[in-house]
Amino acid sequence: MSRATKPHPLTKAEARRIWLRAQRLDIPAPFGDGPAAVAAAVAHLGYVQIDTINVIERCHHHILYSRIPAYARADLRQAQSVDKSVFEYWTHALSYVPTNDLRFCLPAMRRHRREGHRWFASVKPADTRKVMRLLRRDGALTIRDIEDDVLTEKEHLWASRKPSKRALQLAFYTGHVTISARSGMLKTYELMTRHFGWDQPPKPASAAEITTYLLERALRSQGLVSLDSVCHLDAPSKAPVRRLIEARVRRGELKPVALEGAGKQEHWARPEALEQGTQTAASESLVHILSPFDPLIIQRKRTELFFDYGHRFEAYVPRAKRQFGYFALPVLVGEDIVAAIDLKTDRQDRKLLMQKWSWVGKGAGRGRRSEYTRRIEQELHRFERFQLADQVLAEELTATRRPSAPNLNICSRIDDH
Repeated sequence: MSRATKPHPLTKAEARRIWLRAQRLDIPAPFGDGPAAVAAAVAHLGYVQIDTINVIERCHHHILYSRIPAYARADLRQAQSVDKSVFEYWTHALSYVPTNDLRFCLPAMRRHRREGHRWFASVKPADTRKVMRLLRRDGALTIRDIEDDVLTEKEHLWASRKPSKRALQLAFYTGHVTISARSGMLKTYELMTRHFGWDQPPKPASAAEITTYLLERALRSQGLVSLDSVCHLDAPSKAPVRRLIEARVRRGELKPVALEGAGKQEHWARPEALEQGTQTAASESLVHILSPFDPLIIQRKRTELFFDYGHRFEAYVPRAKRQFGYFALPVLVGEDIVAAIDLKTDRQDRKLLMQKWSWVGKGAGRGRRSEYTRRIEQELHRFERFQLADQVLAEELTATRRPSAPNLNICSRIDDH
């Protein structure tokens, strides 16, 4: 191997620093606040995952809150429905995506029009014609607006019994409709062209442009990349992405990296990112209670390699076999994941319930537990205020009284080990 391509040695501590900086978790309020901050955060990360689980806050709000301390759910509604700076589509999962990146999704939409979608193969053309007719005639609608469906049997656990819902979902994947608003998991569907006000839709990206987009998105939001991290759950993209990486290495735009503990797994980074890896560490005053769907956590093998913490998503694991709890949230203090806390929001009594507290990594050593505990509990109180903010505001408006601070109460730990 020539000197020019000799891998740059990198410790895990340096790798964490690069990744945290790329994820904007190393400084407070990196994107500012308001709807513009939501648009900036989604644009930088490339996507923000959406999930139905509502044990605590839904993950799209949680991920944004972790990077926008003053985040309010109304900011995302504004960005999606008014500013239209973000939209929903499939990445490795259903996600919020920057509207400026929509052209990279158009080839997938066209492919679904041409070939169908395996999840919605049973959708009847008559059902599609029905929902499209309603949209054109009456404007945006939710599935609750369609009351004349003859219910059918579910095809799988997460399917709907309403033929119209499956037809709307298929129309979403083919790009005929988009989700113009969301209330919880209730989606409002609108014609794509009408929502964005297009005279002409954007030009679909070419295959080469999509490959470049995938790599650029990963380099921006991950700092240090592997083929697996660039092409998460997208194996067909690995070959063209590898060719692009090799070309950039030859031009000196990327450097191969020998990451501590990675074995034969190859990593690459921009030269300037490697220089940043030796700079000042993130302040330990920063504490983030992360969603299990956060970009820092969702690629489990990568998280374990960088942080020596193997996160377990145990919502579907039998109770007796759970290690961290039903919906454990990793806790990042500075540059280290030191705990996993299983939380649940009690919306009726307006408090955050702590089901289990597990120490991991540096937190497993008893020397700094009291210090970590103090900082984490401070963040838990802030997290609780965020959890209950919309509910408290609604109650205040209903009571027609001046806004006041909620009466917050975090219950004591059930487990602390």
